[in-house]
Amino acid sequence: MKELLPKLEAILFLSSRPVSYSKLGKLLEVNPDIARELVSELATIRNVENSGIHVVVSEAAVELASNPSCQDVLSGLTKSEFDSDLTRPQLETLTIIAYRGPITKPEIEHIRGVNCTIILRNLLTRGFVVEREDDEYLQNVYTASTEMLRALGLHGVEELPDYSAYHGNTKITEMLTSLAAGESQE
Repeated sequence: MKELLPKLEAILFLSSRPVSYSKLGKLLEVNPDIARELVSELATIRNVENSGIHVVVSEAAVELASNPSCQDVLSGLTKSEFDSDLTRPQLETLTIIAYRGPITKPEIEHIRGVNCTIILRNLLTRGFVVEREDDEYLQNVYTASTEMLRALGLHGVEELPDYSAYHGNTKITEMLTSLAAGESQE
């Protein structure tokens, strides 16, 4: 399996966007679960302080990015697609998606208590969230993008402060479960 690591790294290097595990599996001619294992092994090798290249992993995709500690030297080279900062409502929505994703638009709106259509569109445009169809929810769900993780200098959402406490919070889960039960009765 180690012979596939250089191929995996080359695929990620050449790709200009995050690559799904299923696509990696097809390209490497392995099962997507094996692709996940390879990504994990590559992350162990690359995500160290003395490496300029790191592996950024989201729920469904992976990409290469610069080491977050090199941000100061790279800031002059790169310019943000949007000069303005995120608004407070955008930050709140992004936080909900990062900590609770995959999450549906009705669930986000239930937590925030307001319509989030425009905010979600702006976050999608900036590349901070990913929208995909989900068979379990029978509607689109939102997750944090590798772009957002890269902007925060993280390798995965699990590195967010108190991630496990918020991601698995029983009160929030019960609230979202009651929302889903209410929708199915309509």
